[in-house]
Amino acid sequence: MPIEVYLDDVVRLRKPHPCGGYEWRVVRVGADIGLKCTTCGRRILLPRRQFEKRLKTFVHRARSPSLDAFDEEDLS
Repeated sequence: MPIEVYLDDVVRLRKPHPCGGYEWRVVRVGADIGLKCTTCGRRILLPRRQFEKRLKTFVHRARSPSLDAFDEEDLS
């Protein structure tokens, strides 16, 4: 089962980026996960499976999207 990842989550990967930073902000979610280094701003795209293998921990979780924000009238 895939790990729940949301936009603007901040994650720590197992190995450092060449700039020395460990923390990345999630900027794209789908079959591929887009990440932006919080130290140097470099952007990378990883397949979800590779991202899940490299993930060490979540530093900061973004709010999860929910349907509670919508009224029933908006759904029809």
